[in-house]
Amino acid sequence: MKWTEYVIRCIFVVVSLCSYNHRVNTLDNGLLRQPPMGWLTWQRFRCVTNCQEDPDTCISENLIRTQAQLLVQGGYLAAGYEYIIIDDCWLSTARAPNGSLQPDSKRFPSGIRALADYVHSLGLKLGIYEDYGTETCGGYPGSLGHLEQDAKTFADWTVDYLKLDGCYADIKDFDTGYPAMEHALNATGFPIAFSCSWPAYQEFSKMKPNYTAIAQTCNLWRNWDDIDDSWESVYTILQWFGDNQDRLSPFHGPGHWNDPDMIVVGNYGLSPGQSRAQMALWSIMAAPLILSVDLRTISSWARDIILNKNLIAINQDPLGAMGRRILQLNDHVEIWSKPLLDDRVAFVALYPEPYGTPIHLSVNLTDLGLIRYQDYNFFESFYGSFLGKYHYTDKYNFTINPSGDVHAFYVESATPRKRFHKNLQKI
Repeated sequence: MKWTEYVIRCIFVVVSLCSYNHRVNTLDNGLLRQPPMGWLTWQRFRCVTNCQEDPDTCISENLIRTQAQLLVQGGYLAAGYEYIIIDDCWLSTARAPNGSLQPDSKRFPSGIRALADYVHSLGLKLGIYEDYGTETCGGYPGSLGHLEQDAKTFADWTVDYLKLDGCYADIKDFDTGYPAMEHALNATGFPIAFSCSWPAYQEFSKMKPNYTAIAQTCNLWRNWDDIDDSWESVYTILQWFGDNQDRLSPFHGPGHWNDPDMIVVGNYGLSPGQSRAQMALWSIMAAPLILSVDLRTISSWARDIILNKNLIAINQDPLGAMGRRILQLNDHVEIWSKPLLDDRVAFVALYPEPYGTPIHLSVNLTDLGLIRYQDYNFFESFYGSFLGKYHYTDKYNFTINPSGDVHAFYVESATPRKRFHKNLQKI
């Protein structure tokens, strides 16, 4: 190897490692050392509250109990989906006489503590929704003026996860309000993972979020727009994260995660290829994997995507690195990359254009950043199949389908070691 080439390779490796491994001082409540996995009511069930007209889909303890059972019976819990989270519209329209929160008594007749006990008996954890402002986005009582009281209520109910929204509030107060709720939660002594909407409102208002403070306060935080059940929504959010990756990735890692919002696979808006894409790209980004789908009616192909062991293993890799968009090929296909433990690397190539015909592409291994070793073994991500051994000066050729499908693969050094794909398939 020429000396100049050697120097360039060394510089590339050092810069790459620095860009992925830089971390700020962060919240240390010992929770969510890997991206959280679970299920949430909002995208699929929204704010349906009329249980007479919609008994099977209204926000109620019956819905939560039913979906919790299916999380266990369907193998989702075994795959890592451990949280079941009630989003907005679970509350009574008024607080109790003593000022405490209370659920709607008709839809949650047993109360939240009893529901939490049931969820815990299944091996799951319970999450709940509130809002920092005077009201929730759905118009129910917010936590402003009641932070300590509400935190104690959640602890008394043994709630494991709090999603705190930001409707009906002054976003200028978020920099003090969200840390105040974090302090109140910690003061209860009960471990409650804290999901914030703090930066999302500020980003939309063209304010510069203080991500250092956010990472010191929250276990995860929504950064941008609410996801909808469409490919346009999924792709728009993905592009926003790619465009802003340099300022987001330093604050992302074990215990503190950027959150591009829910997995909508299994609903109505995504094709099978687009569903593969969301799951693969959310895994590359080390994003929270929070499903929002009716588990009673989910198709077998959507279930298989959600439960893919290799993608989950990539998402849950202990390094917790946020994947990055690294290449644009043919002005259409983009490639995302994520470093994994033991110098392994995962990739996803996305072809968003609806041009109807699969395309064949070729990319230099050096352009993928694969310059640390002489030879690499390539594996397809969804099935773990061996794709071949490549020298770092080679090109990798692949085919990808259009309209939002992906080609996902991962690599390891060809030096003999315990196989990466076997590690993945044990998850």
